[in-house]
Amino acid sequence: MTSSSPTPISVPTPRSPEDVSPVLAEVVRSGFVEGRHRGSLVVLAADGSVETALGDVTAPVFPRSTNKPMQAAAVLRAGLELSGERLALAAASHSGESFHLDLVRTMLAEHQLTADQLQTPPDLPLDPEEAESYLAAGQVRDRLAMNCSGKHTAMLAASARNGWPLASYLDPAHPLQQLVAEAVRGASGEDVAHVGTDGCGAPLLSLSLTGLARAFRYFVLADPGTPERRVADAMRAHPEYVAGTRRPDTWLMQELPGTLSKMGAEAVQALALPDGRALAFKIDDGAGRALGPVLARTLRLMGVDAPVLSRLAEVPLLGGGVRVGEIRAAF
Repeated sequence: MTSSSPTPISVPTPRSPEDVSPVLAEVVRSGFVEGRHRGSLVVLAADGSVETALGDVTAPVFPRSTNKPMQAAAVLRAGLELSGERLALAAASHSGESFHLDLVRTMLAEHQLTADQLQTPPDLPLDPEEAESYLAAGQVRDRLAMNCSGKHTAMLAASARNGWPLASYLDPAHPLQQLVAEAVRGASGEDVAHVGTDGCGAPLLSLSLTGLARAFRYFVLADPGTPERRVADAMRAHPEYVAGTRRPDTWLMQELPGTLSKMGAEAVQALALPDGRALAFKIDDGAGRALGPVLARTLRLMGVDAPVLSRLAEVPLLGGGVRVGEIRAAF
């Protein structure tokens, strides 16, 4: 029997204090802070200047589904005629409720497309309650149930309208995806530093948090009739199609008229108020449970007061089925 020397453990170089993101939320159980969620956050004033910056708001991040308004604007720039609920669904991370899935099916049929052409990964509805009902009805993971199926349907339809290849509609070099890149650059005022692949398979274009907030501001202040304004107006008029009946983006756009709000995976949030003030933040560890408290606290600091903020901030922790703590904003 032979022995060998143990493999040395590589210890990463400690980060300097200025590289560590600030704590944006705390996990408090039984009066004890048992966890912390760090992240970065930016708030823009009505004139577009940076009013508040916590952490590094200039480094690129993957905005995930907060890029969807820009992807929807690109579909319009490609000449696809969408409006109302259909356009809102094109910019959606829908919950998979029956009215979402019915409209995706309708849109596919309207453009002579089939669900088999969608390149979304088979999935369950995003909303947990919908997922339980879906499974109880004997249904299985499906491309149409995936929360990005509305966006993919619009991308396919725009490609079909222009005679562009359908099988490669998610290729970053595809004409439609080139229009998406132009829409992202135009709204954010930034070049794309990194291109990745999103959870749905679509190209994922990085932005700084400042650029992301600037893009949402651009959408709400765009001239009427422009693709950006059309997307913003459709999302705000039909927020239940952007998210779902039990989702914070829906509540915010319903209860704060004129607000444009969109969350993204890995705990990204962007929002613009109708006067041009805007915010964007990302929780470093991707914990979506911190989104509501951080968003509510930020909006209150911006002078917003509405019942929906208490609803967002209320994230209880349970012990034995009884509330024993909460997740709360820490700034």
